[in-house]
Amino acid sequence: MTLGAANTLTDDAFLGGRLQILQPRQGFRAGIEAVLLAAATPAMPGERALELGTGVGTAALCLARRVTGLSVTAVERDSWLAHLARRNAARNTLDDRVRIIEADATAPLPDGLAGAYDHVFANPPFNDPRSTQALNPRRAGSLAAGDGAIGAWIATAAAALKEGGCLTMIFRADRLDALEAALNGPFGACEIVPLPPHAGRPAKRVLIRARTGKAGARFAHEGVVLHGATEKYAPAIEAVLRHGAGFPWPPAFS
Repeated sequence: MTLGAANTLTDDAFLGGRLQILQPRQGFRAGIEAVLLAAATPAMPGERALELGTGVGTAALCLARRVTGLSVTAVERDSWLAHLARRNAARNTLDDRVRIIEADATAPLPDGLAGAYDHVFANPPFNDPRSTQALNPRRAGSLAAGDGAIGAWIATAAAALKEGGCLTMIFRADRLDALEAALNGPFGACEIVPLPPHAGRPAKRVLIRARTGKAGARFAHEGVVLHGATEKYAPAIEAVLRHGAGFPWPPAFS
């Protein structure tokens, strides 16, 4: 790594130091949402999972670190971020199970990906494009997508999944209607967990789990609070962020 390149990156610990992630110093940066997404994906050893829009690979690597024996493919359209994701997989000795492909999550799947996965997971761009017009193109593209683009992400996820496969996403609470509209048709049963920052406060983010080939039931759970009254994170969230635990989904469907 050259000095100039090093100055553009930070080297950040995730999962209590179980992962070290290189990521851009400026622009979109992975944080709590990537870790929650990985923890919420109900993958098992021996299965195959696909992440759409991996960035520098944080969520894909968190999931692979938590689930031994899971094979993960991650797609990223930005060639520089895809390069960093490959470096991160190698430096965390997960490149034997995490494969990074340069591809657009809103475009038709590359050969061999259709109908091949037990799980798809994604933290898609979820802001209104009008709110990010002043940002640089790389950052704006990571944060914003209109309703049509959201539908394209959902269509790609549906095409990648096996019958009965599971899609897990983290999304903006105030744009949930747009996401649910896109889910109707390709997906049946849908499970929603709000993520309020503190007890009694409205959620800014929600976790969504949806399955193909299921009846169209909708489970809207009570929120899982992120921050404790006195501690930085609630105990269940601390276990996810620091110790690599799975997300505490309330029981709904399996």
